[in-house]
Amino acid sequence: MIQLSDLTKSFGDRVLFDHVTWQISLRERVGLCGPNGAGKTTLLRMLGGLDEPDTGNIVKPATLTTGYLPQDGILHSGRSVFDEACLAFAPLLALKEEMHDIEARLGDPSVPAAEHDAMLARYSDLQDRFRLGDGYNFELKTKTVLSGLGFSEEEFSKPTETFSGGWQMRLALAKLLLGQPNLLLLDEPTNHLDLEARNWLEEFLSAYAHSVIVVSHDRFFLDKVVTRIADLNLRTLTDYHGNYSEYILERDARMDRLRQAKREQDVEIARVKQFIDRFRYQATKAAQVQSRVKMLEKVVPIEAPPERHRIHFTFPACAKSGRTVLEVKAARKAYGARVVLDSVSLHFERGDRVALVGPNGAGKSTLMRILSGVEAPDSGQRQEGHQVVMQYFAQDEATRLDPALTVYETLASGSPLHMVPAIRNILGGFLFSGDDVYKRAAVLSGGERTRLAVARMLLRPSNTLLLDEPTNHLDLDSKEVLLEALEDYGGTLIFVSHDRYFVEKLATKIIEVGHGDAVVFPGTYLEFLWHKSQVAGEPAPPPPKKPEPARPVREPGRPKPQPSPGPNGDGALQHEARKRQRSEDRRQKQAETQLQSRIAELESRIADREQAIRELESTMAAPGFYEDTRRPNH
Repeated sequence: MIQLSDLTKSFGDRVLFDHVTWQISLRERVGLCGPNGAGKTTLLRMLGGLDEPDTGNIVKPATLTTGYLPQDGILHSGRSVFDEACLAFAPLLALKEEMHDIEARLGDPSVPAAEHDAMLARYSDLQDRFRLGDGYNFELKTKTVLSGLGFSEEEFSKPTETFSGGWQMRLALAKLLLGQPNLLLLDEPTNHLDLEARNWLEEFLSAYAHSVIVVSHDRFFLDKVVTRIADLNLRTLTDYHGNYSEYILERDARMDRLRQAKREQDVEIARVKQFIDRFRYQATKAAQVQSRVKMLEKVVPIEAPPERHRIHFTFPACAKSGRTVLEVKAARKAYGARVVLDSVSLHFERGDRVALVGPNGAGKSTLMRILSGVEAPDSGQRQEGHQVVMQYFAQDEATRLDPALTVYETLASGSPLHMVPAIRNILGGFLFSGDDVYKRAAVLSGGERTRLAVARMLLRPSNTLLLDEPTNHLDLDSKEVLLEALEDYGGTLIFVSHDRYFVEKLATKIIEVGHGDAVVFPGTYLEFLWHKSQVAGEPAPPPPKKPEPARPVREPGRPKPQPSPGPNGDGALQHEARKRQRSEDRRQKQAETQLQSRIAELESRIADREQAIRELESTMAAPGFYEDTRRPNH
């Protein structure tokens, strides 16, 4: 469908593509992966016709239509959300407008009969083209896509200029999806989407009838959508068939083989050079020396990327908090007439790993600010537990960096003394290497500032972390560093993230925020989705269970198998087996009965102890309790 032929592209002395030949076929869904700065966005722009290669060609069919979604920078104005999205059907809208004009003219009695007949013929032709283009359903399609990407029906009629940059990008994505181009080029389409919108986009792209090339740092999204990975590295493209998880395994194995081959080549070249240097000036060895010199000239050096060392990070030591870390009671928060949180009560204990989920604008960031103490509720209480040392990572944390400090100084300031030697390793894990550590924060890009803010957070001691979208603008390698660090974190973790892989790996409890409420679901994110599907009455696979032993299935119409007689013809062996099975069933039933009895006994003892604790707390809360020194100690 589209082919790169001997393509080269460079910026100054930096070569991004070096004589690359590559192609994509019809209905393929390709994930474009590679390190930051490898040229993924440049390749998308060239495929979309926005940039030109230095040499080589991009071969496309004459009828090919492309749609390109950049990472940001698209703004709309002058129309409502619905009208702007409908522009994806511009040819149908033109047909519809012409049909309306003809309808108005047909009602004019002054139109001559000949012209009247010509207008009827034209109207019939337009109507057929409108019907074949599915013009009677384009408004329904528009509403479906806008709803899937998170726009409510009330927002359909709002002017586009009243929406933030993230919602503007959602609208641009909606227009692209409605336009159904033959080649869809998406550069980080999930950056501005919440979890529900990501789930919807996954389903849409999986059923998309044309070709898709997507750049994404969302591993779960890539696993669900793509069927092939194009790895952009070392100035060329390498194809891996399968999803992202399969690509990681194959790529690592290939890189290991490539590095091993390079090591062997280096050893062999060093051996040959040593021979040349040793016998260069001996006449008896001149022919052999010249032979080896020519052999070296023909050697094509193997190029392999440097091996990236895995960073094993340990959080700075911090005193353990009390059992109760945070508690919110009947919290209410409103902005004008809009009530975001209405009488919300939550309890967090030491060791909890809680993910806040919900659509954009539901109140997740508001709840995080209340939990962190940055913002007070209009009514209700926030209580912090004993010895809680908290860190709050806000969505705009990157803007709070001191612009005058360098990258290294930003991490060194406020870090414990014993963590200073680890600063270089942490910076390397977040793609700051070499002279990058001496750049001032003021000159860093938005993504670089976010990475630096996350790295700074990891170096400060705490026993409670509140993270609001920490993975925004992080590449896949940086996400892995952060994920592994948080998996080993021994404190309490409360976070908001739209990265499903991140949520599924970390969360053991889900809080769904929306409609002024915050509902707690114990369990992982997949279990939460299963629960939601059951409530909605949608078919969904059951939550993960332990595998049960397979049982023989009798085919319909076939008689029930009877035990065959033993060697003596009396079925004694089968009878003995059934007897042993009945005995085993009785023993299992007795064990279950004893277990239930034990559980009931323990529950009764727990209730008694809780009652005793309440009585002690009531006694200790009585006025003068601590003044009575004659009271016996218990």
